[in-house]
Amino acid sequence: MDSATLQAFVTVADSASFSEAAQRLFLTQSAISKRIALLEGQLNCRLFDRIGRHVSLTEAGRQLLPKARDILLALQDAERLVSNLTTGVKGRLSIAASHHISLHRLPPVLKHFSQTFPEVELDLNFDESELAYERVLRGELELALITLSPHPDPRICAEVIWDDRLCYVVSTQHPLAFDCAPTLQKLNHYPAILPRRQTFTHECVRQQLLEYGLEPQLRMSTNYLDTIRMMVSIGLGWSVLPETLLDASLVRLELNTEPLFRPLGYIYHRDRTLSNAAGELVKCLQAEQRLSPQPQLAT
Repeated sequence: MDSATLQAFVTVADSASFSEAAQRLFLTQSAISKRIALLEGQLNCRLFDRIGRHVSLTEAGRQLLPKARDILLALQDAERLVSNLTTGVKGRLSIAASHHISLHRLPPVLKHFSQTFPEVELDLNFDESELAYERVLRGELELALITLSPHPDPRICAEVIWDDRLCYVVSTQHPLAFDCAPTLQKLNHYPAILPRRQTFTHECVRQQLLEYGLEPQLRMSTNYLDTIRMMVSIGLGWSVLPETLLDASLVRLELNTEPLFRPLGYIYHRDRTLSNAAGELVKCLQAEQRLSPQPQLAT
């Protein structure tokens, strides 16, 4: 059993496809099949069921998968540990960032980082926060810049860089735009446009509504906040948006609620040794945190 066969096994399991795994690993499909057959022969058990084009893990495969991930992470960690001693700040750095952070928070940090460390090749993925979180857990990414989970996994190290103030907003023509004393209860009589239920941001908003005994009347969902801003501006519903996205097409409602914030920051796997490049990017983010204005709470 070697790292190449384990990597093939994990990639097939993640993609549920031999052909997709071959593309991801830049191998032929027959090479992937041979590696899986070799691993199954060494373990004397079948790891995948193949019914037509559908590929699924057997019970043995499901038991092996977390162990295989741990072994690959340990090998990668050992390589980084030695490499950090012998190389400078260079090489490939795989990170992910949410669309909102990529557009509205990250550009000055990446500009400074790339100018300071020109030998680092940034592999930047634009992922939803929840997907990036899982990819860090699986060891596919060194760092992710996301909306932090309200229920962190103990295997994840997380640090807040920005406190994102969230505001309840409506269009300039919405009935509550002319209300001198709007409340959350009044707002909830109208349809809402929010990120989908499984997102960290939706959970943050939903929790505040539940504290007032309210259930949002969802009209539609999308995870792109800029799209939500557009749909609110044309009167399709109300929403909760970061303060940094507000413009003249929206009216910010001052409701009878506590200020709402969502933490934005970076995460990495607790058992992973960061590369020199990742360590320097973390320092850049921490410097950004010191420069960022602190949120002002209502009194």
